[in-house]
Amino acid sequence: MAPRRVIGLMSGTSLDGVDAAVIETDGERVHGFGPALTLPYPPPLRAALRALLARAPSLAADDPMLRAAEAALTARHAEAVAALGADAELIGFHGQTILHDPKAGRTWQIGDATALARATGLPVVFDFRANDVAAGGEGAPLAPVFHAALAAGLPRPLAILNIGGVANVTWIGDRERLVACDTGPGNGPLDDWMVRHTGIPCDVDGALAQAGRANDAVLEHLLGDPYFRREAPKSLDRLAFAGALAASGLDTLSPADGAATLVAFIATAIAATCLPAPPRRWLVTGGGRHNPAIMAALQKRLAAPVDAVETLGWDGDALEAQCFAFLAARHLAGLPISFPETTGAPRPLPGGRLARVGATSIRRESDG
Repeated sequence: MAPRRVIGLMSGTSLDGVDAAVIETDGERVHGFGPALTLPYPPPLRAALRALLARAPSLAADDPMLRAAEAALTARHAEAVAALGADAELIGFHGQTILHDPKAGRTWQIGDATALARATGLPVVFDFRANDVAAGGEGAPLAPVFHAALAAGLPRPLAILNIGGVANVTWIGDRERLVACDTGPGNGPLDDWMVRHTGIPCDVDGALAQAGRANDAVLEHLLGDPYFRREAPKSLDRLAFAGALAASGLDTLSPADGAATLVAFIATAIAATCLPAPPRRWLVTGGGRHNPAIMAALQKRLAAPVDAVETLGWDGDALEAQCFAFLAARHLAGLPISFPETTGAPRPLPGGRLARVGATSIRRESDG
């Protein structure tokens, strides 16, 4: 398949906004990079999405609050495409995850792909996770195949760590072996703590965590969560640790000590993740790499160099958006996006659905 110019759109579990990026790809290799940007969510939309997380397990698809949030979310994604000002042939649209419970066969990303196609005039590949979950997989993480394409030629074994609302790792070994899982919490619990105690949506420059001291007893309680006894592949919902956090005694701590304890929780869970062999290097992407407290905690706990992906010239703010552009191209080529050792899928599986623009139709090349 010839390379296509594809826009990727990602709105992660940190709920901070839309990342949009352009790449040129055939779904197997990345041939070039285009512009990228982040369009923050307005505070009312972010608050509405955060409220949906708590209600999602019992939420009806026609709930007025859900429909309003989805319309606003889709419009914001269309604004991001317009702001890029880039010529493209296709969009990869992740949508906003409001529920992820693969053990119950559920993963829910909101966003109206048909409306987005209509607003942008471009076909849209969406619903990337459902096929994997329906086949018994975890539905996450989906970035490993893109990470492997980016990391071609780098020394192995290599770990690429994404710290968003949830943290996940891709381990890349010899002969392109990929192993992946969600390691545990990312910025999500820390962001919630900051909003509750300071009114600020994140710990800017890690200042509050660096002013505190981690509480060992609370940390031990959190690390006792059953999730950490499960073997990979495994994945998490944004609120997976809500019960453990509520029962841990975290709320008895000062704001600074609570932030420090949550940073230690992120880093210790990552360090405890069982991988096939110790990585020679850790490359960190996602919002967590901007937090010096998190990066220092990782340097302390990991037995290999820890670097932000920018040391290789990658754009860590755009990487997930680029990933969904790559996965959209793989959808058109009929290539798999999830694998037994990345999501627990029974075999390599394709994923995604295509929303067409009017009478225009893009068919997968494998359909003939």
